[in-house]
Amino acid sequence: MSTALTFSEYGAPEVLRPTEVPRPQPGPGQVRIKVEAASVNPLDLKIRSGLMAKAAPVDFPMIPGLDAAGVVDAVGQGADAAVGDEVLGATVGGGYSEYALLEQPVAKPAALSWEVAASLVTVGRAAHRVLDQLGVEAGHTLLVHGAAGSVGFIAVQLAVARGATVIGTVGERDIERVTARGATAVRYGDGWAERVRAAAPEGVDLVFDASGAGVLADSVALAGDAARVITIADLSARQYGVRFSPGTADRGGKALAELVRRAADGRLTVPVPRTYPLAEAARAHADLEAHRVRGKAVLLP
Repeated sequence: MSTALTFSEYGAPEVLRPTEVPRPQPGPGQVRIKVEAASVNPLDLKIRSGLMAKAAPVDFPMIPGLDAAGVVDAVGQGADAAVGDEVLGATVGGGYSEYALLEQPVAKPAALSWEVAASLVTVGRAAHRVLDQLGVEAGHTLLVHGAAGSVGFIAVQLAVARGATVIGTVGERDIERVTARGATAVRYGDGWAERVRAAAPEGVDLVFDASGAGVLADSVALAGDAARVITIADLSARQYGVRFSPGTADRGGKALAELVRRAADGRLTVPVPRTYPLAEAARAHADLEAHRVRGKAVLLP
């Protein structure tokens, strides 16, 4: 048996409770890890609260957590890892636990902390995926909404590395942080579209909405075509002819391996300002919902 954080009903963070559960057994291609760090993603909060109940109902009790990093202690048939390896990846059956299953694990370099390793998976893949879907390359001007958020901040850095000119909408307190990563930071809120036009007088080629802040209509106008806009956060996308890119689209290891290399050698920064003991997952959710955490929150079993 092992301890996990589970919820048996939708609701406030307090529905998350420590529970004794059997240690999961790895299937073909899977590994079981002793969890060293588990990432808390915005999607975890939406699932727990019930906001995703219609689109993606869950079976109770549920162990949340999409990403984890740890030490392999059991392997399934054909798994690309061995007992004792330090790995990270997407979980199967949840990550808020002392033990978790990973599919297609990626080796964790010694230079990468456990906290950053766990934080890279879902948000890094989302950023990488959407940049590929938009076809971002050198010479493009890309607008990133939510450029200081966990996905947007990675997208900014990856797009700059591709040679794109990047404009990011951010809050006042994040202007310096995003600018330091090579983007032109523009304050969001009333008048943001005019400020973007001023920052990019030759126009915007592509738009990545990682904010879900009701920016799609003006984004389409800026890009000149709904096909040049993708959102991962605004469920009204179809209303504007915009593509919604779901997080379930990529659980493979190729993009993650690239992200890991970049983070390990310092070419990619993933801020992890807060860590919490596993038992305090409810507090981590509450702090994220209250915007008391900037960047990633990570649970440490």
